[in-house]
Amino acid sequence: MKKNNFIKYSAVVAGFILIGVIIFVMISQQFEQNKPKINIENEIYWNLKNELKIDLTDDSGIKYYKITYNEGKKNIILNTEVLNGNDKKMTVKVASPTLDMFYKGIDTFLKIEAVDSSKWNFFNGNKTVKKVKINIDIKKPIANVIDNSRYIRRGGSAIAIVQIEDLNLKDFYISFNDKIRFELVPFYKDNYFVSLIAWDVNIEKFIKVNLIATDKAGNKTITKIPLYIQPLKIKKDNISISSNFIENVSSSVLEQSGEAIPVELPKRFIEQNRILREKNIKFLREFTLKKMDFAKIDKFKIKRFKRLRGSKTAAGFAEKRFYMYDGEKIDEAWHLGMDWASVKKAPIKVSNYGKVIFNEYLGIYGNTIIVDHKMGLASLYAHTSSQNIELGQMVKAKQKIANTGTTGAVMGDHLHFGILIQGIEVNPLEWMDRNWIKNNITNIIKKSKKTIDDK
Repeated sequence: MKKNNFIKYSAVVAGFILIGVIIFVMISQQFEQNKPKINIENEIYWNLKNELKIDLTDDSGIKYYKITYNEGKKNIILNTEVLNGNDKKMTVKVASPTLDMFYKGIDTFLKIEAVDSSKWNFFNGNKTVKKVKINIDIKKPIANVIDNSRYIRRGGSAIAIVQIEDLNLKDFYISFNDKIRFELVPFYKDNYFVSLIAWDVNIEKFIKVNLIATDKAGNKTITKIPLYIQPLKIKKDNISISSNFIENVSSSVLEQSGEAIPVELPKRFIEQNRILREKNIKFLREFTLKKMDFAKIDKFKIKRFKRLRGSKTAAGFAEKRFYMYDGEKIDEAWHLGMDWASVKKAPIKVSNYGKVIFNEYLGIYGNTIIVDHKMGLASLYAHTSSQNIELGQMVKAKQKIANTGTTGAVMGDHLHFGILIQGIEVNPLEWMDRNWIKNNITNIIKKSKKTIDDK
């Protein structure tokens, strides 16, 4: 009887111990069951020049990894290492294999194995194996300049028509001074593209304009776009700002824009003239790019833009304004457009066919209309008092769209007319010159089409 009780007691104790061991194993970090994570796409492109980087993560730490290159029956170990198991996150760098002349590039894979330091699986740890398809691409994209404008002026525009080709193309664009990116629009035939380029007046020095194309494997082609530069005459103006202007105009613009209104008048003006201006200009760039029409360009018919009828020029493009308050300079800014003054609430008509992409209040610009004319070109009409169009509406040349007014940061009734190239305000005088448009834009398009046809 006693022996039977002992056996039962021992069995109960053993059962409790077993349950305790099971619970310990299940909840202990030492026996965690989560497999390592291998962070790399299921299919990759590799140019065999750049190292591959593979991220490994695990809850208990990586103990071992091995990366093998597989091509048919050929297996090459590219990287393997036994670790102390303390690293829960690591990046493994993988150099390319040395391939012989018989390489075919068919059925190539990376086999990635990772084991963690967990004591699960009879102390062998958790294991993850991932197979990644490799597309080996050692050829750079084709990136040729077909034709482009001969000159560009600070604050001005130019055009470039290019050829881009690659089976694994990832990205392509035109870069100005490695600072500004200009998108390319499909042109005429497959693999050809066009872009208008702007030299932002805020960039003083011209360094270079490049056509850049990259593929999924990281191959990159950079082709120079040759442009001669022309000087820009900059007019400087001192403008006196009164307390009355700040209290009424600046305050109103800030309030309608949802901005804070500083108590001190000089700070209030700076908030409106510098801080809000920067936000408005940034918005113009981003919004116009977002709404840009990327439809293929075959023919590009654009007439010269005309000034407001019966108006006088109150201010021109690229005037450097110095704002004076009580005899001291408190701020400065570029004027990026043409100010035309006529009678109050004069009718505003568009010069070219286009689509209304913006019709709202925009800070210092007041009630503003933007019309898209395709190929990244848009016209801007600011300070309007009334609008005769709706968002998304197609407008025709000579169609009335609004009246002049005093909305925004203005001292009197007038129209601020601007030309935008992918959201950057450029010199409207170029686009008001029939000969300039012909020599620098439309003739380039015609010549490029002939060049493409002759290939």
